[in-house]
Amino acid sequence: MKEFFVFGLKEAQAALFAGSFFTLLFLSNHIPLFGITRYDFLFVTAVLIQLVLYLTGLETKDEVKVIFLFHIIGLILELYKTHPAVGSWSYPEPAFFKISTVPLYSGFMYAAIGSYISQAWKIFKLEVTNYNHYIWSVVLCILIYLNFFTNHFLPDIRLILIPAVFIFFRKVDVYFTVTKKRRMMPLTLSFILIAFFIWIAENISTFWGAWQYPDQVHVWNVVSTQKITSWFLMVIISFILVAYLKHFKKDVLKIAPSE
Repeated sequence: MKEFFVFGLKEAQAALFAGSFFTLLFLSNHIPLFGITRYDFLFVTAVLIQLVLYLTGLETKDEVKVIFLFHIIGLILELYKTHPAVGSWSYPEPAFFKISTVPLYSGFMYAAIGSYISQAWKIFKLEVTNYNHYIWSVVLCILIYLNFFTNHFLPDIRLILIPAVFIFFRKVDVYFTVTKKRRMMPLTLSFILIAFFIWIAENISTFWGAWQYPDQVHVWNVVSTQKITSWFLMVIISFILVAYLKHFKKDVLKIAPSE
């Protein structure tokens, strides 16, 4: 029971940025914003939170770089998905800080995933075993990302990509420490769990008006469970980016000759 309680506390610590962002999303519906649009309020405060995490040392410079990269990856995807010709979802409220159809705060929702994985890696002292094919995992990552774009005019290959993920990572385990005892789970199971909780967060976010799917324009509906597969694949992209910093880059530096 003690370990479960500590696990909950450490999970909350790892999700500090995501939790802060959700708090702001809730407050933005209930506090006066003095003429600032809600989406702009979320953007400015998200930047401030990220700055505080960096200045207090909770996030390193390299971690911020990786999170920012995932922010850009998410923003590009948002620009495509919200284009009127595609219309996968939309942002109904006005914003000054926006590019085309996308308010800039939206990228921080993707950055929150990267921040969580990066923080969890440190807090739980994660060790990934049998992860020996990083370059090929990058190729898989690229195919996953491209499919988010091409599935609107070509066959959706996620039914190929998802089994490929399980085959590719079938021998990869992740070890973590909550208190003292080292525990293990298959890496793909962690992908599923993270994707499921993101889907729950997505339901809360759309309920609070962060964005809208076409079937939520007139009345809010639960987000389709099919989105879990999308988040499952998106989590893998985030993991591979963080893995470069925490695993691959670290090993490269170890074997690099000293100057």
